[in-house]
Amino acid sequence: MSAHRDKAEAFAASLMTQAVWPLLLVLAALVAAPVIAVAAQPQTTMLSAAAWLIAAASGAVTLALSALLVFDALLFWLMASHISEAAGGASVDDVLARMRVKPAAAGIRSLDRRIAGTQRLLMKQRIALGLFVTASAVALSF
Repeated sequence: MSAHRDKAEAFAASLMTQAVWPLLLVLAALVAAPVIAVAAQPQTTMLSAAAWLIAAASGAVTLALSALLVFDALLFWLMASHISEAAGGASVDDVLARMRVKPAAAGIRSLDRRIAGTQRLLMKQRIALGLFVTASAVALSF
């Protein structure tokens, strides 16, 4: 295998893990929320209500970003399935253009630039997950 294929496959596998565990954590919290609400019998205050709203919004954002990261992982696996980095990049760009996600690119972005863009998306997911956990903890404590 070539270096770009190994790098794209390794990043896709890592990305899939990074996308799935926050997704499962948020879904588990959503499943447990009614049980916690009944057991804790919360006193509704403005702070706890605001924290629950922030937790719900950041949980939804975390789920959406996790879905985008799974999609990106699949695109990296598509890129790794091609002989050259240029052919893989052209294939990914073609898929994105056909899906009308991105307009047809004038030039092909390198694997490193694509990884950097996905890492920015991963950072946004981590921020949303951190906000979800913090807001949930604040909501439960009041």
